[in-house]
Amino acid sequence: MGNAFGAGERRLYLSNGGTDVFVDVLVLAVSALAEEPWDLRFAALLTWQDQDLMGRGNVGFDLEEIDWGATGRERAGAKDFVLRATALALRRHRWDELGYDPPFAEGCLREFAAMVASFDPHRAPAPADEDRFPGPGEGAVASCVRHRLLSRLPYRDGCVLCAGPDGRD
Repeated sequence: MGNAFGAGERRLYLSNGGTDVFVDVLVLAVSALAEEPWDLRFAALLTWQDQDLMGRGNVGFDLEEIDWGATGRERAGAKDFVLRATALALRRHRWDELGYDPPFAEGCLREFAAMVASFDPHRAPAPADEDRFPGPGEGAVASCVRHRLLSRLPYRDGCVLCAGPDGRD
């Protein structure tokens, strides 16, 4: 059982453990860069990928399900944020704090970055299911004080670093 992140026919399939790592390294980067309301909405989407809460093998998203914005400028800015966050993750931003070595994370991040780079949010249909992407008032604004990471507080006791590798199945 695993999870998929995709754009059209293109998919990044990850095992449950691979999904945990992929989300962990992206959350580290997104937390460092998030400033705009849309950025916090994307951060919330990442926190929704928490398999401990949502169930193993029950997470993932398609880029078409994301509300990239109403204007060309908003869509371009949102795409740029995801690419910048992925690039920061690829530079191993704060990976030394994970408590484990994610040897396959770079390959997954490169594939995700290529998928996002080739995705045209201007051509994406309006999301059909508003429950698949956090709404304007649902951005991740809770932060783990200890680790300075956006998190699923109050749904979890801490962030991905608080849970650590021992906190997962």
